[in-house]
Amino acid sequence: MEPRTLIETVYAGFAAGDIAKATSKMAPDIIWNEAEGNPYADKNPYIGPDAIIGGLFSRLGGEWDGFTARPDEYVVDGDRVVVFGRYTGTYKATGKSMDVPFVHSWTIKGGAIEAFQQYTDTATHTAAMTA
Repeated sequence: MEPRTLIETVYAGFAAGDIAKATSKMAPDIIWNEAEGNPYADKNPYIGPDAIIGGLFSRLGGEWDGFTARPDEYVVDGDRVVVFGRYTGTYKATGKSMDVPFVHSWTIKGGAIEAFQQYTDTATHTAAMTA
């Protein structure tokens, strides 16, 4: 499977609420890092799909209404895929919404996703989550 197709599977699964699909192309020992300063970076690095599901995806699903990570542009260089997109959602506890850009850097090895690094406006994430 081509690197871009692997990454598209993650976004398609996440958008459909199909976490099994979203994590299906991840290596068992994937290293996932949220951006420094992101409230969800508290468990960095997330190692393995179970850590990502339990420590990140479950929190996003439980704490946000309508949380989306919408990819807009893919840049592929060998086994590296960089995605430009936007996060949107409303934090349930505060009722505050966010709409911010992101850059995701994905690394592929042996036909599986082995690493993820997020870059985003962490101040806006924090502001939405703060009363």
